[in-house]
Amino acid sequence: MDVRQLRALVTVAEVGSVTRAAELLHLVQPAVTRHIRSLEEELGVALFERSRQGMRPTDAGLVMVDRARRALTELERARAEVQPTPGAVTGIVTVGLLESAVDLLAEPLVSALAREQPGIELRLMTAYSGHLQQWLDDGDLDVSLLYNLAGSPSLNARPLVREQLWVAAPASDELRADRAVPFGQAAARPLVVPTAGHALRTLIDEAAARAEVRMGIVLQTNSLRVQKQLVLAGHGWTILPGVGIAADVTRGTLSAAPLSEPDVWRSIVLAMPRAGRRPPAVTVVAREVVRQVQAAVREGRWPSAQLQTSGGGVPGAGEAN
Repeated sequence: MDVRQLRALVTVAEVGSVTRAAELLHLVQPAVTRHIRSLEEELGVALFERSRQGMRPTDAGLVMVDRARRALTELERARAEVQPTPGAVTGIVTVGLLESAVDLLAEPLVSALAREQPGIELRLMTAYSGHLQQWLDDGDLDVSLLYNLAGSPSLNARPLVREQLWVAAPASDELRADRAVPFGQAAARPLVVPTAGHALRTLIDEAAARAEVRMGIVLQTNSLRVQKQLVLAGHGWTILPGVGIAADVTRGTLSAAPLSEPDVWRSIVLAMPRAGRRPPAVTVVAREVVRQVQAAVREGRWPSAQLQTSGGGVPGAGEAN
């Protein structure tokens, strides 16, 4: 098993065609076919189902593609670390950003690192907290923002921000930031909410229980953008973190107000794996994520957010867990 075989395996799986994979790898088609067949012979299993429609990974193939992709990423990372530019921090760092905060943080983070640390290759992945935590545990992320992390034996975490949840409605409903909406009033409206099991939905359900009300849920979705689109289309109100609707309120497409009776808050942390060596590039990027979050709160770009302090460093020895 060698790197050429692994690259052929991953590329064929991604494009579904030996011909197209050969073009991308700058190889002749028989060479790609040979790499795949030799790998199958070595492992003793078929890695692809072959048909007129193309190449589709078998169950065994999916396992190998996942592992091969991670191995190739680690090799790229090692190459970047052992061939540095003198005096520069280099390496590949994969960062997880919460979907609700991506519009606020992604571009400033990329710009700051491009300006100050050009030797770092940044890779951004966005999702909800549960997915990001799983990717951290699986080794697909180096550092990530998470929220309401109850504790994890595999992760170190530094508290960053405590922020309030808001109710969002069409602009015509004229909700206001200085006029909180009682949870019972929001619950009486048709509501578009996250799907059950989502961490944000858990917060909403707990608030409903404390308020002793039953919510008028009309639709559930796992997409923040869909939540807002359905509100804009008049299907109901929704409940989101303030950071997820700040731009919409500024543009006047949505109106919003903080929830009350009870207030509903979430806590955001910067999380990193406990185990394994931490490359200097990861530490540099983690510090920049912290700086960008703090700047967004201090400059008033993150509604209803309060900074939490836990020392000045990134998660690790002596940091909050």
